[in-house]
Amino acid sequence: MSEVFEGYERQYCELSANLSKKCTAAAALGGEQKKQKVSDIRAGLENAEDLIRKMDLEARSLQPNVKTMLLAKLREYKSDLNNLKSEVKRIASGNINPDARDQLLESGMADALTASTNQRSRLVMTTERLNQSSDRIRDSRRTMHETEELGVSILQDLHSQRQALLHANNTLHGVDDNIGKSKRILTAMSRRMNRNKWIIGIIIAVLIITIAAVLYFKRVK
Repeated sequence: MSEVFEGYERQYCELSANLSKKCTAAAALGGEQKKQKVSDIRAGLENAEDLIRKMDLEARSLQPNVKTMLLAKLREYKSDLNNLKSEVKRIASGNINPDARDQLLESGMADALTASTNQRSRLVMTTERLNQSSDRIRDSRRTMHETEELGVSILQDLHSQRQALLHANNTLHGVDDNIGKSKRILTAMSRRMNRNKWIIGIIIAVLIITIAAVLYFKRVK
């Protein structure tokens, strides 16, 4: 249901009930007072016609299923407005005898009571629809708030996981650096061992040559 249409509908119901009461009061008047009252009623009828036009435009701009329901309701309001116009014409004609006037007063009072009852019923229904809409809005806001909290929680979890991944990445870089250092140390140690082997080999060779030379010279003597 359109909130704009409901606003126009509420204004029309109040105006219609007010015009019905004014028609009942105008039927009991005469002379200038009656003319002034009729003029006031006609100004109200113009406002009622303007509200019906606005409701019609709003109803035709809505979805087909809502549009059909509102146009059916609008036909009732147009019929109500035509009845008010006919009543104003009878009052303004001035050709009402006392019996007819009494009958009109009774009819007007009955119409005013009926209009007031219908107005109250429509206002109650409108209030219920507004309350339902408010409940739906509150539910939507609560759902949105819960969704927002869930989104914040997820973002916090993602941030924590990102920090954990960054820490693990830094740790891996540290381990990789340590492995590189260890590899360089082992390479250096291997080179030293090879160099020491060559030195020991040379020393052993020199010793063997020296011993061989000493033995040779001893035999020669």
